[in-house]
Amino acid sequence: MCDETNMTEAGTERDRSKKPSKSVCVYDCRPDSSDALARTLDIANVDYNGFLQALKQLFSLSTNETFVISTTDRREIDEELYKELVDGKTLHLLKSVNQELSVATQERIEYLPHYHTLVQCGMYEYYASEGQKALPYAFAELIDNALSATAKNTGIRRIEIRLLFDESQGGPAVVVMDNGCGMTSKQLNNWAVYRLSKFIRENDMFHSEKPGYERPSPVPRSLNSDISYFGVGGKQAVFYIGQSVRMISKPAGSPDVHEFVMSKEDFERKELNREDIYSGFIRNRKPGDFSHVNVIEEQFLRSIVIEEDGKESFTAVVITGIQPEHVVYLKQYFSLWTRELAHTYHYYIHGIDGNDKRKMRKTDHFSNIDIQISLFERSPRIPALVNLRDVDNDMQTLYVSSSASTFEFKAIGARDSLVEGLIRYHPFLYDRETYPVDPYAASAGPLEDEDEDCVVLNSEGRGKQPIFECFWNGRLIPYTSVSEFEWCKRPKKPGAVPSECYNRISGVLFANDRFQVSTNKLTFMDLELQLRDKETIFTRVHNGQEQRVKIEREFTNWLKDCHERFDKQVMFQGFQGLMTREDVPKRLQSPWAKFQAIKWDGKTYKKGQFVKSVKTQPILFGSVVQFLLYGDYEDDVYATGGHVQIALEPKDLYDEQRIIPIFKIDRQATAKAIKEHIENELAKLPERLKVTWPKGNDWAEKDARPAGTPFGPIKVDILNKNGETMSRLPVAGNSKKLSVDLKIIWHSPKGDVHINSFIGVHSAKWEYWFKAMENLTKLGMYTLHLQAVLSDSHSNEWAGKRLPSYTLNFSIKEGEAVSFMLDMISPVQVGVPFNIPLNFRDEFEYPTQPPCDIKPQLECSSLKLSYEGIVFGTTSVIRNVRAMGKISLQSKMYTLKMLIPGLKQNNQSLQIFLQPGPPHTLLVFPDEDVLSVENGTPANFRVEVHDECQNITTHPKLTVRCQLLGAPDLPVDVVDCSNTGSGLMLTKPLLLKTVNPEQIFTAKFNIPNNRTVACVERQLRILPSSRISRLEVYRQEEGSDDVMVIQNSERIDWTAGDTLGSLHFRLYDEGNRLVSLQPKLTSKIKVNWTAELNAEELSQGKLPHLCVPSQAQREHFCNVSFHDQHTVNMSFIIVPRPDEPERLRVNLSESTVKMGEILSGNIYVEVIDQYGNKTDCLNAESVKTLSVSADDLDKEALAIEWKASIGRLSVSGVRFKAGSLGPRELCFKYQDMKEFVRIEVTAGPPAKIILLEKPEIPFQVINGHGLDTPLVMQLCDEWGNPSPDQRVEIGMKNLSSQIKVKSSVMSQPVDSEGKACFILERIIGAKGEHHLEFLGSFSRKGIPGPLIRLNVIPDPNKPVKLCIEYDSAATLCAGGVFPVFTVVVMSEEGGPVRNISPANLSMLLWKSIASGSCPPAEATTLKCSKRKDTEKDECFCFREKQIPELAGKYVVQFVLALDKTKCLWSKQIALNVVPNKAMKLAPETPPSTPVVSNSNIRANRTLLDSLNLKIMDQYDNAAGEGIDGKVVVTVEGPGDIVVPLFENGDKSLSYSLTNGETLITDLVLLENSPGVDGAEYRLQFLPEIHQTSVTIAPYSLPFRFCNDAEYQKVVANLSKKKDSLSRTILMYKEFFETNEELKSELQRQVQDATHKQNELKPELMKTGLDISELTTESAIEKVINAKKAILTKMEVQPRRKCSIPDPFKGSPHVLGKVAHLAQVEDDDAAKVISWHILGDMDCVVTETTSAAKKIYDDTQGRQQVIPLETVFWRQNDRPLPHIRNGSPLFHPPGNPVFVKDLLIFPEHAESCNKVFATLLGDTILIDDLDSANDYRREVVQNKMQCPTLLTRQGERIRSNGKFGGLQNKAPSIEKLRGQVFGAPLPKEYHHICHQIGLLQQYCVAMKKASDVRSEYNSHVENLQSPQMKRKRQELNQQREELKELEKSLARTPEKMYAAREKRSLEPETPSVPPKRIRRKSCKLELLHTSSALNES
Repeated sequence: MCDETNMTEAGTERDRSKKPSKSVCVYDCRPDSSDALARTLDIANVDYNGFLQALKQLFSLSTNETFVISTTDRREIDEELYKELVDGKTLHLLKSVNQELSVATQERIEYLPHYHTLVQCGMYEYYASEGQKALPYAFAELIDNALSATAKNTGIRRIEIRLLFDESQGGPAVVVMDNGCGMTSKQLNNWAVYRLSKFIRENDMFHSEKPGYERPSPVPRSLNSDISYFGVGGKQAVFYIGQSVRMISKPAGSPDVHEFVMSKEDFERKELNREDIYSGFIRNRKPGDFSHVNVIEEQFLRSIVIEEDGKESFTAVVITGIQPEHVVYLKQYFSLWTRELAHTYHYYIHGIDGNDKRKMRKTDHFSNIDIQISLFERSPRIPALVNLRDVDNDMQTLYVSSSASTFEFKAIGARDSLVEGLIRYHPFLYDRETYPVDPYAASAGPLEDEDEDCVVLNSEGRGKQPIFECFWNGRLIPYTSVSEFEWCKRPKKPGAVPSECYNRISGVLFANDRFQVSTNKLTFMDLELQLRDKETIFTRVHNGQEQRVKIEREFTNWLKDCHERFDKQVMFQGFQGLMTREDVPKRLQSPWAKFQAIKWDGKTYKKGQFVKSVKTQPILFGSVVQFLLYGDYEDDVYATGGHVQIALEPKDLYDEQRIIPIFKIDRQATAKAIKEHIENELAKLPERLKVTWPKGNDWAEKDARPAGTPFGPIKVDILNKNGETMSRLPVAGNSKKLSVDLKIIWHSPKGDVHINSFIGVHSAKWEYWFKAMENLTKLGMYTLHLQAVLSDSHSNEWAGKRLPSYTLNFSIKEGEAVSFMLDMISPVQVGVPFNIPLNFRDEFEYPTQPPCDIKPQLECSSLKLSYEGIVFGTTSVIRNVRAMGKISLQSKMYTLKMLIPGLKQNNQSLQIFLQPGPPHTLLVFPDEDVLSVENGTPANFRVEVHDECQNITTHPKLTVRCQLLGAPDLPVDVVDCSNTGSGLMLTKPLLLKTVNPEQIFTAKFNIPNNRTVACVERQLRILPSSRISRLEVYRQEEGSDDVMVIQNSERIDWTAGDTLGSLHFRLYDEGNRLVSLQPKLTSKIKVNWTAELNAEELSQGKLPHLCVPSQAQREHFCNVSFHDQHTVNMSFIIVPRPDEPERLRVNLSESTVKMGEILSGNIYVEVIDQYGNKTDCLNAESVKTLSVSADDLDKEALAIEWKASIGRLSVSGVRFKAGSLGPRELCFKYQDMKEFVRIEVTAGPPAKIILLEKPEIPFQVINGHGLDTPLVMQLCDEWGNPSPDQRVEIGMKNLSSQIKVKSSVMSQPVDSEGKACFILERIIGAKGEHHLEFLGSFSRKGIPGPLIRLNVIPDPNKPVKLCIEYDSAATLCAGGVFPVFTVVVMSEEGGPVRNISPANLSMLLWKSIASGSCPPAEATTLKCSKRKDTEKDECFCFREKQIPELAGKYVVQFVLALDKTKCLWSKQIALNVVPNKAMKLAPETPPSTPVVSNSNIRANRTLLDSLNLKIMDQYDNAAGEGIDGKVVVTVEGPGDIVVPLFENGDKSLSYSLTNGETLITDLVLLENSPGVDGAEYRLQFLPEIHQTSVTIAPYSLPFRFCNDAEYQKVVANLSKKKDSLSRTILMYKEFFETNEELKSELQRQVQDATHKQNELKPELMKTGLDISELTTESAIEKVINAKKAILTKMEVQPRRKCSIPDPFKGSPHVLGKVAHLAQVEDDDAAKVISWHILGDMDCVVTETTSAAKKIYDDTQGRQQVIPLETVFWRQNDRPLPHIRNGSPLFHPPGNPVFVKDLLIFPEHAESCNKVFATLLGDTILIDDLDSANDYRREVVQNKMQCPTLLTRQGERIRSNGKFGGLQNKAPSIEKLRGQVFGAPLPKEYHHICHQIGLLQQYCVAMKKASDVRSEYNSHVENLQSPQMKRKRQELNQQREELKELEKSLARTPEKMYAAREKRSLEPETPSVPPKRIRRKSCKLELLHTSSALNES
């Protein structure tokens, strides 16, 4: 130790003796010098003169030569400045101070970040843009610097931002230039130092000339330009925009330009080469010198440098390496972000009054700031140029221009803090709020004009937006706003000013620099808190003068004045009451006030007035019903809007009322125009239906016809008001066909039934015709209903009016009877009359009347049947049928036959169920006259009940009663014969107390419920019995003749605790005869005072001894009983009396007393005997002899009294003032007797609250989460003892307004232990430290509690934003494939969220423009693609998504489903789908086939009036942009026939083709043009374009040529039908092809699903599952649930767990704490390993150093961390030390194993291996200490290094061999307090998880296979259905029709062509008909074909 100290001291002395070095770098910048290299001059220990001499010598300066040596800032070095030169300083050797530099020089600088970087780096995050684009605010940082630099300019302060995005000039680049004061090299060096604020920077090179910071003088609105503040924003801004910055500056008064470059590339190079990162060179050069510029890469920079000439001073910031997304944003949203800058610097640009064009500008407040932004792109695009002064749509301009009045005020606070504020009023003008709306804000709802039924209830202007925008030193702080102050917020109660007026104000706050802002100037730190401070004073400013008035009253008066002067509202007149609306949301349904008229903008609208709507679909015409205004009103009122209810006119057309907003009334419409429109609508509707019966079988109203009568045929005509028939409704633009709906309704008893329903369509021959109907066979009333309906929708109403109808009522009745039916009857009894119902039917089985002369005949085997008569009716009845006879069973089925002569079906049979008749006779067995019975025994009888035919019968409630007569209270017996008709009656035993010999009784038998059955009697003789009837107890001492007989229930006094003995007993029978005691009898004796009886003594008549109870005055009941068939009892009562006095007894009324309080109630003392019975030995004198004592007992308050009324001593005043809580013993002493009692001393009154189990403070909590452990509060008294006073309630108070805490309870009373548990379920708030305070309350008194600190950190797993990446430059061609869309879900912390299910991400695509509104319901939903192995976990890709085939503007938006109700939406991406490759020339809509004739009428020769042709792609998108040329139109014919000519005899015509589009107009054939009559020609449109690389297919249009107009009409008709058939056939073909494709696709899906299911079966069998049981989905689910139950049981089984909290796990790039990263299976190993690295168990492992540094900063350095990227790790696979070259050196004892091999890593295995290899090294675990020592000895002897050894018993041998002591002995696992590695789940758990996964896959595969197979079968069944077959037949039929039609069209040209050939070869003969005759025959043939088609 001493040697080391000496060495250190010696080294220190050497360092002191070494002299510091000092040198300067000098450039020779004289005009005649050609040396461009710097020379180093050592000036250590050299004075100023020596320096000059060395300088002359170095540069060979003559003695008479004049020169100047200066700094790069042109400061001449004199003797004073020379002393302040520092090492490495760069100097210039000049001819004169103002001389121009002949060469450029470099000055080395260092710009190490200031220490404030470390002190304040955790204060703010970089550009936290709150979901907005931060780019405008980055530009604002550079403008701030420019404003500060130009602050002292006397002229125009010019600031220019150039966006140079022309790649040909070396871009992209951003240049920010100003004409400010510029920067010296020192100031430029200061600028490069991060966080070197203006308060601490040194702007001069020398300390002697260091100027201090001077705060600018106060100016209005704080527009002092002092906003370049912290030394942070400029660096952040330039590197946020790009990757490199070049600072060029020329200070005022200096001829030199200083240039400095920083770049990300340079930093990375220096780091790679291990150079000084924060060092560089400042280039000093003359203006306009661009020699150092790389012309190829930075051509634009050359022009910027050239502009330097002639400028006095300037600064240019040149940023390159612009981020691509920034380039896109700056181009696309140029107007948006320039508008944001205009908003930010509104008052710098326009002055203190803002951009108010209504005011004349004041010269003293006029702004001379000119900020211009220009965007330059590649030629020929025109540069975009905007001056921020010309921007007129920024929000402040909108606020200023729309306001009507202002309210100015000031707020003055501490430390000269000043806020100037103004409030503007935006009035309401009739139907709208003038409060400005951000024109670029996204609107989620529909436009007002698009929602005609919207309910606008006083739409408030500002809504929930804050009132005040906040400015700091005149510039906007965008992310801070102040909602309101107490004096200007909306009052809770209605006042003089309407509440909506408070939402018509906007405001601005101008704060000076006494208020702190964040370093990026995005938020204020303390503005609102200071303004809400009580010390802040608000004053009003009026006409520039401050007024110390009550500002709240002044503001209210001003607001009221604005409302009265400027608001223009609608006046509602004629109040009519209130109503409720149900067409609006529930919360807005009531109340609605009704008014008769309104006065609006000078016009009055009244009830009944006709009005017309505007901006509704459709336009409404109607009369005013009433005006509606939401709210509770009572009289005329002004309001900001309302609704009008109108009745649509004409009412015959529109029986409807509509409610629309008032502002949708067309104020330009006239009453005359509205009335004319209504009248024109009325005369167009059908009036009635005319019904005729063509065959004369008319049915009149209410006709009644028999069932089956034919109905019809019927003819119907529809007539209008004029009586004219009509079949269509005249509707504008289209005609609606009418049909007649026929319905015949049967009014059945159960309701109306539609019997027939037909739709009659119109025919030109028979109008509307319905055939005869013969299915009216059901009885009842009928109605024929004919209703005119619309053919397309079958609606019976048109325009609110019902179409005409016709109704006919008639009825159908029954016919004559032809058959009968027998109804089922209930079971029949013998001899009981019953009825048989008869139903007679006609031929339709309807009930009808029978013939009046019928005579039924009845017949049944073995029974005699008879009846009285028959009752006739619809249902006839044969009355009183009787069946008599003997039946063998209790019931039997018989067949009854009935014959009715005279009917077609004259016989029927009926099954009857015959049962015995009602009871008639009672029989009793045995039938002896007298029956003898011994007393106590029962008598037995058998009874039977018969009907009148001697059948045993049953009957409900058939009971036989036996009553014994002859003595009172004899028993009555009953037997139930209801089910059997007979029974065995066993009477109750007769127990007579006194039995006389030969006593006779009578037994009477009867049926109580059937009095008609005669009673039966029998005689009983009762004989006495020999049973025991009396027991006698007596007492007789041995040897004594005295006998004391104890009477029944006698009371006996005896000494308590004594024994009563010598008891005996005697037994007597019923004859009072003494019964000899036999063991058989005495064994039945029982006593109740003991269970142990001596049989021998009982046989002698002795009873056991009786122990008297020890408690006095407690009676004891004694009972002696004889138990046989009947019990005989004898009882007496023992009354104990007290014994002799024995001890004291103390009675406490309360056993608990609070510390310091007197025990409530009295303590009573008495003397008792040995059994605790009170004695009478105490009296009044006993007070003197009783003493009381205890520890810490306050004897001054003790009092003892005699209570004569109760005979006890009373003790009171017991109190304890000191000592511990718990039990205390009180000692009571009387004479020689002592007694101790225990009193519980509890805590005193509650006085304070403490927190139990204090964890590490502050609490770390993730935003949006809660605390893992509850906060347990303990109530204590003043001594710190827990107080269980449950009257105390503990409440939680949030001291921070920036967080919201959701707790299980906010306040609660303490529990029985004085504790209150608070579970913080959710905490939401800003990042940082916050405070919660806990307070108690009791009887209006507060109890202080602890203050809890919470440190809120962002949630790394909470998605807050979706970031989308894709190739935005890609061209999206219709029908192609989209580029890959990559979605990254960003968390609240700023990192990506990885645990997102791809199924929850969707991509929505719809055709529209990006407006920010919600996606439409028809938007296409696309799912996320499967992740590739090469893709990152946080990236979700949408690959190979089809581009729509229709070109146009599309919108893509991505959505993440967070849960069932919440979704996270991305920004909408606008896409432009362009047409695909140009392929063809075609029209947008195919024209019909033209038919022309060779006529002199030009219209008949016109082929095309107008046809627009476009060049299209394969998907019919216009794809001809940029394609020019011409389209040549020619006519082509089949073969070599002659072709027609165009007008003027041209064979072809040309039309110009421009941008791929041409218009063919007025295409006419030549008059008398050649051509074959009836032939089909084709118009060929051939494009001829200039681009030779594009091939365009021509368009061909067929047409027909005729020779005259009459034939032209026929061919035209046939051509139209051909076109119609062709289109129909094409639709059919597409339909069938689609179905076949769907069938093939479903078949493939069935195969795939089955294949997938078969693949999983072997996998399931490998895991041990029985595949035969998995046949259904329910069976699989059952197995899965069983497996999950096993997993749940495993999970809940107790196992070792680590209890160290880990709040950082889940954060980006954070693995978690060491204790949670690994698991150990063995308990002993887990204990010793955890103890070995106990100090590292709490360490957090991160992937990156930045993540570790973040945790370190968030916890103020209290949390230890380890970043993986700083861990050196080398793969180490070497064996244990005792193994060399694969062979063991010795046999190792104790089973050694590397500790790292025992660790199990649930996740991040590779990273965890690296961590634990670092923490554990080669530590080995062995069984015990002896084995470890032996192992170490053997290893060392083999000359090997032995690592640390751990034993399973908890010992440790360090690597140096040391062991023993507490520091090398692990404690028990309980003492580790949960800081131990957890145990893994059993291996079976993972096997079951694998099984569940396979089962779930198999279940899904089975379900999919079942669903697809079902869908396939359903589709195949549909293809084979009759409907599909009918469609195929229709297709074939139409194909045949088309073929016939084509043949007909083609027939004439062929004949004409053949005729022409023949005529050219042969001479004409008379047999050949003339040309006119041939033509006529062809025409007749075509006319015939056409008429046939029309008929079909």
